[in-house]
Amino acid sequence: MVGIGYWIIMGAFTILGLVVSNRLKSKFAHYSKIGTRNGKSGKEVAEDMLKFYRIHDVQVVMGQGFLSDHYNPANKTVALSPDVYNGRSIASAAVASHECGHAVQHNQSYSMLQLRSKLVPVVQFSASIQQFLFMGVIFGLGAGVGGTTLLMILVGTFGLTALFSLVTLPVEFDASNRALAWLDDSGYMRGAEHDGAKDALWWAAMTYVSQALGALVMFLYFLLSFLGANRN
Repeated sequence: MVGIGYWIIMGAFTILGLVVSNRLKSKFAHYSKIGTRNGKSGKEVAEDMLKFYRIHDVQVVMGQGFLSDHYNPANKTVALSPDVYNGRSIASAAVASHECGHAVQHNQSYSMLQLRSKLVPVVQFSASIQQFLFMGVIFGLGAGVGGTTLLMILVGTFGLTALFSLVTLPVEFDASNRALAWLDDSGYMRGAEHDGAKDALWWAAMTYVSQALGALVMFLYFLLSFLGANRN
């Protein structure tokens, strides 16, 4: 039930993901070496942005790992990786302000963030069963009506993954736009510094674009496979 087309798609988007990821790491490394005029750390940048938007119930904490930065709406924390938390560079300020952009979205009830949050438990459940369904399809488990039903469920799980990835795009782009606007309006970054932050955040966004494209193509592949199976 899974043909060579699947492996071609998998290979193409795996390569694309690696290229974009490596480019992001390269950009982060480059801009991590360029300090900002104000000399503030990522932690201080994040706290200043939160204060500007009068958000007093979000805590800035140091997380673990490389480029593991994220905002957690459940406990209202902006977790910055050590390099960003302690860094005093263009990259640190860009990433810190981007994550605070998500906190601002949460504070202002940004609709797409709310939708993504509602999709999280559904997508997590879907992902937990997807691997088992997929293995069944790969090894041809189930035939006739049973096999078609298995493929139909798999189409549904990939559809949810694709929907989540697509909803994530405006959330991420909007967070970056909020960050860049604040960095400019507040005077934190202008000119070449602002251009550097914009460049770094653009490549970060491209990782989500490549993921969304991959998820959408995989959904379409299995959807067409399901429709083809029904014709036979």
